[in-house]
Amino acid sequence: MQQRTLTANFQVSALGLGCMGMSEFYGPRDDDASLRVLEQAVASGINFFDTADMYGPYHNEEIIGRFLASHRQQIKIATKFGIVRQPGEYHRRIDNSADYIRRSCEGSLRRLGVEQIDLYYVHRLDTATPVEETMEALAQLVRAGKIAHIGLCEVSAATLRRAHTVHPVTAVQTEYSLWTREVENSVLPACRELGIALVAYSPLGRGFLTGRFQQTATFAAGDFRASLPRFQADNLEKNRSLVEIIAKMTAEKACTPAQLTLAWLLAQGDNIVPIPGTCNPKHLQENAAALTLKLTSNEVQSLRDAVTALPVAGERYTTEGMKGIDA
Repeated sequence: MQQRTLTANFQVSALGLGCMGMSEFYGPRDDDASLRVLEQAVASGINFFDTADMYGPYHNEEIIGRFLASHRQQIKIATKFGIVRQPGEYHRRIDNSADYIRRSCEGSLRRLGVEQIDLYYVHRLDTATPVEETMEALAQLVRAGKIAHIGLCEVSAATLRRAHTVHPVTAVQTEYSLWTREVENSVLPACRELGIALVAYSPLGRGFLTGRFQQTATFAAGDFRASLPRFQADNLEKNRSLVEIIAKMTAEKACTPAQLTLAWLLAQGDNIVPIPGTCNPKHLQENAAALTLKLTSNEVQSLRDAVTALPVAGERYTTEGMKGIDA
């Protein structure tokens, strides 16, 4: 599989794997099925796995740890800290204190069964803690060999610049897709200026951009999309125009909507690594094939122009989920 460079000594597969859904948020979990998908991902050349301590909570790191026990040398592992929540609750608080960072890192190392985390993200920033203090605590973990690289999630360009003066930031993770493009305003340009990679989560719009929810939006028990503003009936109806544009070009390119959407995102720059999540082997194979889909510069621009002309109805998250966004 093609590789992309996050920083000079850190390369990963051009497409990563978001593992959150293997634990919760999208319905019941199936550990055996998840382990099979992880195995298939490695066989497909995907070596960049993304998890977090709050997924489960803790379950996601634990199941990834089971897999890493026999595949550590093949995998680059990214995990996160900073969102504190109880099992079964969506309510969260944010903690970036130095003591919490140290304890969280030790917990993640133990659950993952590794001696060093390849990329350790601040999942959300706590505005009560100066980002400089957070970065210094992380820099201490780098010096101690506990983590190799530092990442930030959902930060503003100004915060990113402040953080980068304390210790180099390797990657910014944020939602980025054809229907979530705010990062293009200032964060993505700042990443390019500073030589920082951008890891794009939910690159398929939580499944919406694949055309899956065009007729109805029926969710399994425990699927948090049922509460998201963009998936409410009125907003779904307004947002379908975007999927129709994607569908038109997929017919011309003889590909799937998921492949076209990922190919468009990959074409936005060599510093961008999408991490679509799936527990479905067929979807994993389909996503990986996006790397072979070539879009001309005219096709990339025409798709951008078409979706830019459309409004996006609904916020990305509920009010609770928006905590720490663009911090």
